[in-house]
Amino acid sequence: MSGFAERRSVATVALVVGNYDEAVRWYVERLGFVLIEDVDLGGGKRWVTVAPAKGQGARLLLAEASGEEQA
Repeated sequence: MSGFAERRSVATVALVVGNYDEAVRWYVERLGFVLIEDVDLGGGKRWVTVAPAKGQGARLLLAEASGEEQA
């Protein structure tokens, strides 16, 4: 050990959601998060990230469930 604590943080956490748009509304409108990215990847998939306002905390990658098993 070097005698000082290393600062570590989590940048992004993936979260499986049932529907992209509903999840974005929940996090942005109800919880006050900021929409960072919403990119269409084709085939019904999107790259959607939200983050707490003021940049405090990890970003959430909202990943829509692919089928019942993932949901």
